[in-house]
Amino acid sequence: MFGNIISMISLGQIKKGQTILHNNEPYLVLEAGHHKMGRAGAIVRAKLKQLKGNSIIEHTFQGNDKVELADLGYKRVQFLYTDESGAHFMDEQYEQFSLDRDFAKNDLLYLKEGQAVDVAFWDKNPVSIKLPPKVVLEVAEAPPAVKGDTANNPSKTIVLETGLKVQAPMFVSLGAKVRINTETGEYVERA
Repeated sequence: MFGNIISMISLGQIKKGQTILHNNEPYLVLEAGHHKMGRAGAIVRAKLKQLKGNSIIEHTFQGNDKVELADLGYKRVQFLYTDESGAHFMDEQYEQFSLDRDFAKNDLLYLKEGQAVDVAFWDKNPVSIKLPPKVVLEVAEAPPAVKGDTANNPSKTIVLETGLKVQAPMFVSLGAKVRINTETGEYVERA
């Protein structure tokens, strides 16, 4: 089943990484800070990422508020390509579907054509891409290292095959394969 409400939780149970319903839309909890306000009771200040629109909001849950956990369904799919209309994918039954480019624009910088990835579904509609923690991409542009610029651990901006720009050590060269952390967008190591 895709997109069911699985249970209600109290404020004290809201944690980073959960998918909750807020205003009848699925949101990913990016941060949750629990605060005791004396006689006023507890509050939770949360940073939420809307899965359907990719916007980030801050919301304060108060008192005895109950929050609904959202059950997203995930499908393993193959990333095909992007165009003006969106990002196109194909599942194991060769069914093709697309995600609006605005929903997935940041995630697309980590995907190569033909790559397998998980897509989250809510109410039978694709809402977001679940990226692996790290991906390997090829360096498309890298300024050459200049002799004498290697003191104090310097870095340079490189451009990867997907258009992603990251800071990397001076020794990374054109054509090299590098591992990138998809959560921070940072260079990890040569692959």
